[in-house]
Amino acid sequence: MNTLPLAIPRFVSQRITGRSFAMNAAVILGASLLIALSAQFAVPVPFSPVPMTLQPLALILVGAALGSARGAAAATLYLLEGLSGLPVFSQGRSGLVMLMGPTAGYLFAYPAATWIAGFVAERGWNRSMFITGAGMIASIGVLYLGGWSWLAGPLGLGAKNAFLTGIAPFVVADLVKVAIATVVLPVIQTAIDRATAPR
Repeated sequence: MNTLPLAIPRFVSQRITGRSFAMNAAVILGASLLIALSAQFAVPVPFSPVPMTLQPLALILVGAALGSARGAAAATLYLLEGLSGLPVFSQGRSGLVMLMGPTAGYLFAYPAATWIAGFVAERGWNRSMFITGAGMIASIGVLYLGGWSWLAGPLGLGAKNAFLTGIAPFVVADLVKVAIATVVLPVIQTAIDRATAPR
């Protein structure tokens, strides 16, 4: 009998999704809609073509809750929803134009960023606030790398301007989002550990 505490993704898998394809699909769809909802909380940033949204927080929480595979699948499904014409991108936009515009680099990085958050959680590292925070910062770093490389390269802003417009305005807000998620996840993990501990 396994008496080890369950990591959050394993707990979700055993208690909610189980082995049912339909339930797995429903959970992934729901997570993609959460990412879409977080995109609608968009604030324009002066001197930047990229708005500030709640999506980084949604992505790391989806990854940490569902695990690497399901989290990345939810982020990928979100991109496909937007590409198909559903108004799921920031400010209700959609279509191929969004995957070629200023925010495309961030969008393409969503599955990888979510996968990293899930990878950390699957190994139970979300029990440590320090490791949880480090994993989430790595996840945000992937988003920054995707956004920066797109702005610097295909959009022609150059490395310095891409940093000043695509990363610098968001660092403080994203650190706050990481802090929120870092506090929330160990609390949830502790509750799961207590609920699943042998009596």
